[in-house]
Amino acid sequence: MLNPDNSWYWRFDIKRNMLMLELGNELLFCVSIPTKKLFEEARSISKQVFTVTDVAAYQAFKEGMDALTLSDARKSELALNAVATYRFQKPMMTKSWFFTPQVGADPHWGEVVMLQTDHGRARFIVVENDGNSSLCMLADVTPIALDNNKVMNFSDTIRVMNNRMTSYLGTKPINFALVG
Repeated sequence: MLNPDNSWYWRFDIKRNMLMLELGNELLFCVSIPTKKLFEEARSISKQVFTVTDVAAYQAFKEGMDALTLSDARKSELALNAVATYRFQKPMMTKSWFFTPQVGADPHWGEVVMLQTDHGRARFIVVENDGNSSLCMLADVTPIALDNNKVMNFSDTIRVMNNRMTSYLGTKPINFALVG
């Protein structure tokens, strides 16, 4: 499991044309956000520290993923992409038409929710919520078709109205003590 420390920092790699996170010890994480979706300022970062706020966000996203059946490595990848999205991605318009209206939810930052298309159902993590809509990141490794032409992959983001989602109840491990 990755544990943030003061050797982590953000930078934009001009050669690769992508945002990166230096994790120390020669480890490099390539953020999944396409360059065209980044704030202009993010494209000029030469070295910016992974702040205390970033660490808190990373931990909150990881905690929200407790019920997901993903490896620790995938959870870390998802959480790092969520932090980068929260900090550096341009605002998005809602694209709720891809999703079936549901009971609706009042999701919290870092919560896992379910969204349904005509082609399937998938889990998403809420990156931000403005009260009416939420920026959601696909938390399933298996891609989901939005329609006959568009597919979302792991860590892709979309903004949807909150009336298109339901809470994910998942199966959290329960530890019982056997007595007797």
